[in-house]
Amino acid sequence: MKVMNIIHDSVVDGEGLRTVIFFAGCPHFCKGCHNPRSWNIHNGTEMSVEEVVEEAASNPLTDVTLSGGEPFFQAEEVCKVAKQLKELGKNIWIYTGFTFEQLLASRDPYIHELLGCCDVLVDGPFILAERDLTLPFRGSRNQRIIDLTKKGREEKKVVNHEYRH
Repeated sequence: MKVMNIIHDSVVDGEGLRTVIFFAGCPHFCKGCHNPRSWNIHNGTEMSVEEVVEEAASNPLTDVTLSGGEPFFQAEEVCKVAKQLKELGKNIWIYTGFTFEQLLASRDPYIHELLGCCDVLVDGPFILAERDLTLPFRGSRNQRIIDLTKKGREEKKVVNHEYRH
């Protein structure tokens, strides 16, 4: 799979201390994107599932965030990473430019499997006209924080502007 970067000790990409995996490749091309080099999948470094998991799990104090680019662009391989990290007890957040509804409508089984491995989804494209630096864990007001845990699904928990950590 193609990976742009893996950074440790982030506090802005989800709750708590996190290791963030930035995947290459993105079909959204959002104006004002914070990582436009990630749009081209060829800009990433080829890494195996094992290499990504080993690096992400190397810090036992952090949970994990899957970002990009677009993690769902490489859903099959990212799913394998997420499964292994989940088995290690990691809480997983995933960022996407797709909406939750678009992902649910997909016929790609790896997209559904990847959603099932994650605890929280931050969905929606970055929209420059809706940029809001006061929002925790999001760049624009249209983006939602969705609890994908069993409890969150049962409560249909979508958290927007009132989200506070």
